[in-house]
Amino acid sequence: MSGGRGADGAGEALRIEDLRKSFGDLEVLGGVSLSVRRGEVVVVIGASGSGKSTMLRCVNFMEIPTSGKIFLGGALVGRERGGGIEYREKELTRLRARVGMVFQHFNLFPHMTVLQNVMEGPKTVLGCDGEECRRRGNLYLDRVGLAWKAESYPSQLSGGQQQRVAIARALAMEPEIMLFDEATSALDPELVGEVLETMKALAEDGMTMIIVTHELGFAYTVADRVLFLSGGRVLEEGTPSEVLTFPREEGTRNFLRGHGTFRLPEPRLD
Repeated sequence: MSGGRGADGAGEALRIEDLRKSFGDLEVLGGVSLSVRRGEVVVVIGASGSGKSTMLRCVNFMEIPTSGKIFLGGALVGRERGGGIEYREKELTRLRARVGMVFQHFNLFPHMTVLQNVMEGPKTVLGCDGEECRRRGNLYLDRVGLAWKAESYPSQLSGGQQQRVAIARALAMEPEIMLFDEATSALDPELVGEVLETMKALAEDGMTMIIVTHELGFAYTVADRVLFLSGGRVLEEGTPSEVLTFPREEGTRNFLRGHGTFRLPEPRLD
């Protein structure tokens, strides 16, 4: 991977400064700092409990940071007051529309068709009219290769198809950045590839993304940068080659040994 895709973007999409998050006496994030350029793909790896998911949940404020600052599009989220940051729910609601998130589990509404699921966010959060919602729904279902399933229900789809609908649902909000939290970990192995291909296509289209994944071959192929989290801190970061094949830190080397030799995805023959 060239690592240069993000360099063509017009500046910084996201900046995190000394992000900390504790649950009671347990510190999960111990001072994470990160800057992401527009169009850049950053993959975050690390052992279970290293703080990867908590970091993503703080970025879109599903969890409120204990301390630290988050800037989206160059603007501080919240306002500084009394040595800390004050957040207002109305502001956070607007922010969540700008930061799409895809989870391990799809959480589609079972009583709604695929198209209705994708239309729901723009309708209820953005207040777009029915025609515009439908346009967005069809557009982003087509983008993930599922326009033909628009009138189906979630129960009629495979797990991989459901996750692709979840990606379309997030894209329909037309976010500035997409977060993926182990988006393939709940899928059967034979269904993982179709979701990774969808994510790879988004990367090639210039979508700014932070991806938490254990799919190291995918990370090597798609990422501009890889971060290794350990104990709630960034232990190492660099290009995929630097972190995944020539890591500097012993902690990174130990983590990679536990995963064995990763296999690069097979090239597609069109």
